[in-house]
This record gives sequence, C-alpha cells and structure tokens, in this order.
Amino acid sequence: MASFKLGFGFYHHMLNDETFRFARQCGATHAVVHLVDYFGTAEEGRVNQPVGRQGGWGRAGGSTERWSLEALRALRDRLSHAGLELAAIENFDPSHWHDVLLAGPRRDEQIDTIRTFIRNAGAAGIPVIGYNFSLAGVASRVVGPFARGNAESVAMDGVDDTPIPNGMIWNMVYDPDAPQGTVEEIDHETLWQRLSYFLDAVLPVAEEAGVRLAAHPDDPPVPFVRGTPRLVYQQAMYQRLINIHPSSSNALEFCLGSLSEMTEGDIYETTRYHAENGNIAYIHFRNVRGKAPNYSETFVDEGDIDMARIVRILNEASFTGVMIPDHTPLMACDAPWHSGMAYAMGYMRALQKNM
Repeated sequence: MASFKLGFGFYHHMLNDETFRFARQCGATHAVVHLVDYFGTAEEGRVNQPVGRQGGWGRAGGSTERWSLEALRALRDRLSHAGLELAAIENFDPSHWHDVLLAGPRRDEQIDTIRTFIRNAGAAGIPVIGYNFSLAGVASRVVGPFARGNAESVAMDGVDDTPIPNGMIWNMVYDPDAPQGTVEEIDHETLWQRLSYFLDAVLPVAEEAGVRLAAHPDDPPVPFVRGTPRLVYQQAMYQRLINIHPSSSNALEFCLGSLSEMTEGDIYETTRYHAENGNIAYIHFRNVRGKAPNYSETFVDEGDIDMARIVRILNEASFTGVMIPDHTPLMACDAPWHSGMAYAMGYMRALQKNM
C-alpha cells in the first residue's frame, strides 16, 4: 500500500457534517480546508470550482476570527470527530493581504496579521498553509463539455488580457469603493521581489510555529494574465521560489494539473526531484489534456498524465504527505459534483491500495 494519505478538499461553505461524512465514505482520512468563501456573492455554482470571470468571484472580507486559535481548534476537533485529520488550510483572503501582493501602504500591517494566522495554525496543530502569490489569481478559463462523454469541466482557450480594476485582487473585490483605474503594471522581477519580501518576513515565524507554507504554481500557467505577471508558470521556477529562503517551511502545494499545463519541463522528473528533496507539502491530484494557453481538465484516468506512474514515483521517494482530488469534471446525474469527486477518490484509493 502506498504511503501517501488520501485527503479531501473543502470549500468554506462545505465545512459541514454531511460533506465530512461523504469524504469519509469515499475513503479520505485527511482534510484541506478553505477559510475563504469564494462563492459568497458569486453567481457561479456553489459546488464546482470557481473559474474567475472579469467581475470576479465575489466579495473578499472574511473575518479574521476564522483564523483565531479557538476557531481553528474547534474546526480541527469537528473534523476529528468526523474521522478526518486537518492537514492544511488553503489560501488567504484577499482582504487580509492585498497590500502584500500589491506592495501597498498596509503591507507590513498585513504581514503581521499573516504572522498571527501562522502562529495560531501551529498552536492548533495544523501543519500546512497553502497560498498562491498572484495578482490575477485563477482567471482566464471557461466552462464547457470538455471531458469524456461531454462531461462539464474547465478549460483555457487563450489569455484574458482585460486589466484588473482597482479594488480587486486574486479575482475578489476587497474595496468596492476604490477609485477608478486599474492595477499598476509591473514586471516579473518586481513580483518576485514582493514574494521575497513576504517570505523573508513570515518564514521565521513559520519555522518557529512548525508550519509549512506551501506555494501553489500559477493556474493557469502563462507569463501574464489580465496584464499582470505570473511567478511559477514553468516547472523550473519552483526551484527559484525555494531558493529565496531555503527552509523546511518553504514548501510546495504541488498541483499536478497546473504543472502539466506548463510548456516546459517533464512532469515525472519534476515530481521525482521535489519528492526526493522533501519539498512537497501536499498534492492536488488532477489530470489535464493540452498545454497553456489551450488545455482542458479531464477525468483523472483520461488526461496527458500517467497518474499511476506519478504515484509510483511518489512511493519510490517515500512521500507520506496528503493527496487530494483538486477538482473534477461534473457527471450527468442528480449529484454531478459528488459523483465526479467520488469517481476521482475511488481511482486514487485504488492506486493507494495497490502500490
């Protein structure tokens, strides 16, 4: 049996006993949770992933109370009661760190807030926080019948170059009263400098708290989206991120789909390298067909990635972290999201049991 752990990702509005039971019934033992409510005011469905339209997903502004030590312990205990271990929290609310991303006037104040979140996560026994250092966030994608049997999934067919309006970052509106205009144009090196400033400020706290900060690669992985630069849009760029501040707390949220969409690199060798070097905090297990800016998401068994080969590589490298089905095509039935997730989880469980 493979040594990795099988997890389940929960959007904020899915943090309830019914969804916890569904995850356990699928075979999950661990949980990755989102404290950001991407769907709060959005028109998109509340079960499938948000794809990011020009108007954004919704309104940022989640309470910092969700990150209090008491709230994190309570969430951990609820999951534990359901038979799930809280393995990671994924993403910061844009309202809590927009000036970190933009190098705005409140950057240091917001970094102090992130430091508090990290300390509280460590004190609550939560070992990982995933993040995506991106201005446009997950954007420039479309929905359609792109998977097997015309199942609805997500794809990319070209790059959205519409400028981001002031008051929006990471596809969410944090200031609806922002002055007219668009986000300042910057180059790649400026964004890397902002990331370095952030990591240098927070990684010592993460090390002390026993928390790994896990960076997600760009999704979609292209050099620019909505006129803003991206950081990790080729596989080799992950190493530059690690080199900024080498530390066990400077880790990777290893998204197989995003990495496979990149136009350079070998997904199998990249997986082997980072698994053997202990860089992977947890894995988004999804498959795709094609390369950015023209790709589509598929069922786990029909895309370009040989997922069984990936699992063999992870097993050979003694990877013991958590793997979750990131998202999946919707199936033609009364519960399209649940059936799609159950299909992916069943496939992952079979690989786990038979390695």
